[in-house]
Amino acid sequence: MPAITVPDITILPRIDVPMGARPRAVRQVTTAPQGHEGEGFPVRRAFAGVDLADLDPFIHLDQMGEVEYAPGEPKGTPWHPHRGFETVTYLLDGEFIHADSHGGGGVIKDGDTQWMTAGAGVLHIETPPESLVMSGGLFHGFQLWVNLPKVLKMSPPRYQDINHTQITMATTHDGGTLLRVIAGQLGDVSGPGATHTPITMVHATIAPGAQMSIPWRNDFNALAYALSGDGKVGATGQPIGTGQLATFGDGDSLVISADSVQDARHSQGLDVLILGGLPIREPVAWAGPFVMNTRLEVIAAFEEYSKGAFGQKRYVHGAPERVQESNIGR
Repeated sequence: MPAITVPDITILPRIDVPMGARPRAVRQVTTAPQGHEGEGFPVRRAFAGVDLADLDPFIHLDQMGEVEYAPGEPKGTPWHPHRGFETVTYLLDGEFIHADSHGGGGVIKDGDTQWMTAGAGVLHIETPPESLVMSGGLFHGFQLWVNLPKVLKMSPPRYQDINHTQITMATTHDGGTLLRVIAGQLGDVSGPGATHTPITMVHATIAPGAQMSIPWRNDFNALAYALSGDGKVGATGQPIGTGQLATFGDGDSLVISADSVQDARHSQGLDVLILGGLPIREPVAWAGPFVMNTRLEVIAAFEEYSKGAFGQKRYVHGAPERVQESNIGR
């Protein structure tokens, strides 16, 4: 998992938990079911079985891979529409090309993030570059959907390309955890991602045997998804492992630890994606690629898309052109 790292973690800013901070209790730990998306790449549906009220302002999270492709096997998604929310794609291994109908796009690879605000409507495509299709290789990442409040659902589309070198790095008071702050604020450090909805997104690597304790806004919700490795969540030490999501209750801090003994594939410890945001608390009408407030707004989005109101596809060499029904959920 070659997301950005540092040779000497001790030089990084340290995130401390204020005196008297109350650790958040674990509400539940769920296991993501596995399936396939796009042209057939494997995914884990991280939010499956979790009430949307506990996820708000987040809607959907797919862990893509981890998979070792043979030559000719790498897959992506064809052109498809979105409206009413933002997609965040964070790549740990491999390469992906993004292009959209409003001119956004580029190549992301190890540790890079692309942040697309669909807003009023956009067509986009995600596909591996031709060189990766020919060579094969490791592919691993995730895509997160962040809801937009009603007043911003029809905002202009926007694309952010966040290179791994822009991500803010920090550590805990004991130097046992590497914190990559992608968006929002954690203690005194801020991530580079510009968000419409107030959120914090952190990729943490917790060394074997270490315990991470970090401050967390008490008006944010809190989620932790284990990308790889084994550990414990909450002050009571509830077990968590690869492909599992922990949701937390109220409080001012998060406590997560990595087991002292990890298998050979997870020798660096527990890698966890930590998410939190200010709940929007508005009705959610979600059908396929559109996340709106009412069913009528979703129907209108489908009608406008069918009439070509979301813009035109931009040519991407080697990318599929057809929107398949099986992809309409992305």
